[in-house]
Amino acid sequence: MGLKRTIIAIKWFPSHVINLLTLRLRKINCGKGLSTHGTLFIRGTGTIIIGENVSITSCRETNPIGGDVKTILFAKNNATITIGDNTGISNSALVAVDSIAIGNNVLIGGNCKIYDNDFHSLDFNERMGTVDLGVKHAPVVIKDGAFIGAHTIVLKGVTIGERSIVGAGSVVARSIPDYEIWAGNPAKFIKKVE
Repeated sequence: MGLKRTIIAIKWFPSHVINLLTLRLRKINCGKGLSTHGTLFIRGTGTIIIGENVSITSCRETNPIGGDVKTILFAKNNATITIGDNTGISNSALVAVDSIAIGNNVLIGGNCKIYDNDFHSLDFNERMGTVDLGVKHAPVVIKDGAFIGAHTIVLKGVTIGERSIVGAGSVVARSIPDYEIWAGNPAKFIKKVE
């Protein structure tokens, strides 16, 4: 290990220990080999499951593309967030009221947002009431081997296919089949993965 890597490892050791303690106290199921850089923001009373050999970055120093954004894992009430084995997440937000399922060997670039809900009703009266009724939600599934470029937003009800690629800065509002490249706002088919 080079000097630079040793210094980075020493610098982030305290936050990694805090993350591990937080995960344990919240009874979050974590596989072996979890690597974290920066402090994770974990909220909600739902279920979070993290697979083996997962790497989560939550700081500018190890991935400047995500900026000062912390990684957020927010599983509300009965929601579930599942992160598969050998997956990497950088400075991104996962917010679930239903479920977000991320497969194995997935890469999620800096400052991505993955939401399985609309957060607020589209109806003005419902939105302005004491309880925001009518919030729509649907599960998000990201299949094995998918790659999501930096600054992408994935919306409710979307499935991203196996080994598919989403270009940086995309807004994904509909499902992407296996082995395809999509990009844009809204994301559109570019070509098949070779």
